[in-house]
Amino acid sequence: MAAAPAAAGSGAGRGRRAAATVAAWGGWGGRPRPGNILLQLRQGQLTGRGLVRAVQFTETFLAERDKQSKWSGIPQLLLKLYATSHLHSDFTECQNILKEISPLLSMEAMAFVTEERKLTQETTYPNTYIFDLFGGVDLLVEILMRPTISIRGQKLKISDEMSKDCLSILYNTCVCTEGVTKRLAEKNDFVIFLFTLMTSKKTFLQTATLIEDILGVKKEMIRLDEVPNLSSLVSNFDQQQLANFCRILAVTISEMDTGNDDKHTLLAKNAQQKKSLSLGPSAAEINQAALLSIPGFVERLCKLATRKVSESTGTASFLQELEEWYTWLDNALVLDALMRVANEESEHNQASIVFPPPGSSEENGLPHTSTRTQLPQSMKIMHEIMYKLEVLYVLCVLLMGRQRNQVHRMIAEFKLIPGLNNLFDKLIWRKHSASALVLHGHNQNCDCSPDITLKIQFLRLLQSFSDHHENKYLLLNNQELNELSAISLKANIPEVEAVLNTDRSLVCDGKRGLLTRLLQVMKKEPAESSFRFWQARAVESFLRGTTSYADQMFLLKRGLLEHILYCIVDSECKSRDVLQSYFDLLGELMKFNVDAFKRFNKYINTDAKFQVFLKQINSSLVDSNMLVRCVTLSLDRFENQVDMKVAEVLSECRLLAYISQVPTQMSFLFRLINIIHVQTLTQENVSCLNTSLVILMLARRKERLPLYLRLLQRMEHSKKYPGFLLNNFHNLLRFWQQHYLHKDKDSTCLENSSCISFSYWKETVSILLNPDRQSPSALVSYIEERL
Repeated sequence: MAAAPAAAGSGAGRGRRAAATVAAWGGWGGRPRPGNILLQLRQGQLTGRGLVRAVQFTETFLAERDKQSKWSGIPQLLLKLYATSHLHSDFTECQNILKEISPLLSMEAMAFVTEERKLTQETTYPNTYIFDLFGGVDLLVEILMRPTISIRGQKLKISDEMSKDCLSILYNTCVCTEGVTKRLAEKNDFVIFLFTLMTSKKTFLQTATLIEDILGVKKEMIRLDEVPNLSSLVSNFDQQQLANFCRILAVTISEMDTGNDDKHTLLAKNAQQKKSLSLGPSAAEINQAALLSIPGFVERLCKLATRKVSESTGTASFLQELEEWYTWLDNALVLDALMRVANEESEHNQASIVFPPPGSSEENGLPHTSTRTQLPQSMKIMHEIMYKLEVLYVLCVLLMGRQRNQVHRMIAEFKLIPGLNNLFDKLIWRKHSASALVLHGHNQNCDCSPDITLKIQFLRLLQSFSDHHENKYLLLNNQELNELSAISLKANIPEVEAVLNTDRSLVCDGKRGLLTRLLQVMKKEPAESSFRFWQARAVESFLRGTTSYADQMFLLKRGLLEHILYCIVDSECKSRDVLQSYFDLLGELMKFNVDAFKRFNKYINTDAKFQVFLKQINSSLVDSNMLVRCVTLSLDRFENQVDMKVAEVLSECRLLAYISQVPTQMSFLFRLINIIHVQTLTQENVSCLNTSLVILMLARRKERLPLYLRLLQRMEHSKKYPGFLLNNFHNLLRFWQQHYLHKDKDSTCLENSSCISFSYWKETVSILLNPDRQSPSALVSYIEERL
């Protein structure tokens, strides 16, 4: 027998099945022309003309060919299915045929999942391929959509059991056969119709899993406002269904093709934004608005996110879902891990559930349960983790959307933050047990582990929640809010208005708030931990915006600065992402704060340590420039203050002394301008341009702007790059005007973070771009004219 096409997920298979491969299948039969039938069916499938279905052949002919080709009788079964599924059929026989087809495909799908994980030699899946080639997929779509057809004013009906069989077969075919999922995704009316099948609990999980797969490959995002009775559908979901539905929502509310947002050039993003303005709201934005219009939607998500394990679905209903998982391959990896956890605990604790391995001969392949039917605690925890992952992701996306303030208000009202605080130790940051769940082929430190993913998603949510929003103080408890007030009183400065306005009934309870808990685990995190980046980002978001002395002191008193310096200097961190997040956090923590600079000098108390610190800064200015900016701004403020404490810090602090030197500032300025260009500007490195502007704005305040431009010109010539640097800077500043003068949020961020009015930013850029060559503060005065 000739080789069948490669597995859908194998290295050579999924994307490269072509007519030549199909021709190889013809060796299984072939009367006059080997491969002719399958080749013609494949061509018909692609063109929609010619041979496309089993019904175009006689049963005798198919039976004869089946003897030679070993098609498992699938074409004949499809022929019968077509004959028994017409509009006037009662579908009884139709369901019996589906029961015959289903195991032929499900065995292959299970084998596919197993082989794909093992990454062994290519495996063939002829049954699913033949089923699709002889029109099985299109026929099942028609059968499922029969209820949309009316005969004499009455709509046709099919049973939930039959819908379930159709959905299972379709999914198994999608798993094993290349292109089926994409073809289904092109049938927009079918995709919309699938949502209506989720009204039944019997077909919900199968439908949701198939929809998720289809939406994952669909080129155009589906619009939820086109789903019939969306509000009623979602409102009628129980909490378990709503949690699973979040897997679909994750695809429908996230902007498509965003990739890594920081890596997209600002030129491309600006062009996309202009295009989007002319087209109106995106599909993702429309979908977010549609969900937020559903009464009680966000409240139910908050309840799911903060539900304790003891409050989760009871044993019986969870076993029913495990039963679905066992027969439904989308969750095969999860189930595989759950089974291993259950078996490990049953060996040690004699737990009363024993799962047979996949493919065993137990009746229905379902778990045996004893009279006690006791579910292992670790499985209950993992059940909640898998749910909370999806729910937190949806909440995080909504928090970053157009209706951010509305979502913020609801999340605060429904006490998401204190609820997560209560779960922190026992679920979110629980200690790993010996049997902690990891997916097949991974380890506990892998980002694919549900435990790890939950932590990262939790940290991303905190970052989105705190970023430039006064609700960030809900991360504290009442005692910690009182501490902030006491810090302001002691420093004789006005109390932060947002602290005064915080609704004390919505803050965290217990001995520690969520921010303090985060700081505690952050300081204990191993050097190689992947959490360090996300932890630093979450804490930094609490400090972003207008600088608050009380906020800084609250964190300084808990040893945050010393921890950051230990990681940068003593552990000599090598990860660029972690270093960048730590430099950004250090900058926000120290900005304008004399006490922070004193603590810095106390920790970096030798020249050797200071040189290590400078080496880390200079190794990548893209990563460290925000710290350079904060120190430069702080130095400028301190120099204009008359205070003994400030004078002492200015005379003793190595870092301030280093930054105060003009050669140091010029070195930073030259490199900051040299490492960026208009074509390569991203959200990540545009900060280099703004840091260079800060240095020049402060020089302008001291009437030293012409001096700095002359020095740049000399450095340019000494590096044998006459005109290159200043021309590049000129182009960057022109882009700056186009980018920031039309983006209110970005301009506000610049003003708040620097304490320099945005009008001064604009004036400085205009002076630098002045075309008058007689102006000593214009860039063109230092660029040689080209003949």
